[in-house]
Amino acid sequence: MAGHAAGPGPHWTLRRARDEDLPAVGEVTLAAYAPFTRGPDDPYVARLGDAGPRHREAELWVAVGPAGRVLGSVTVCPPGSPWREVARDGEGEFRMLAVDPAARGSGVGRALVRHAVDRARELGAGAVVISSLTAMTTAHRLYETLGFVRDPGRDWRPLPEVDLIAYRLEP
Repeated sequence: MAGHAAGPGPHWTLRRARDEDLPAVGEVTLAAYAPFTRGPDDPYVARLGDAGPRHREAELWVAVGPAGRVLGSVTVCPPGSPWREVARDGEGEFRMLAVDPAARGSGVGRALVRHAVDRARELGAGAVVISSLTAMTTAHRLYETLGFVRDPGRDWRPLPEVDLIAYRLEP
């Protein structure tokens, strides 16, 4: 599966992000998350737009199309990464799955999730967990089609007005 997930799509390939990708990763992430933020004053917007820390402190993967255009990204959070939020020992986690709105429906998101799962397993994870805003129903459907199940015991609130729900994928 690792070879399949990391292989090319119809017009894109997956690879680790490079420094020159970071501005585009930030832009794509902001565009993907725009419907779910409270606008430019939302403190999370700056975090979404700054891909540098994810690149340095976790594993940032990108789907790249023609001419090196970033079509999507995902942050794999290995053990010890400060980007881990809900993973326990022996579990993998990924965050900030983002697909350029113009690339939705192309398989980019599915390939990025599959790759994140494969990468977590390569790092020794027996299961993979994620958390997602309750409003991200399209992402939830994708996770469920890939075998993730809700894990309500890990639902949480990073802020009083932000509800995150958890999903888990067993081996």
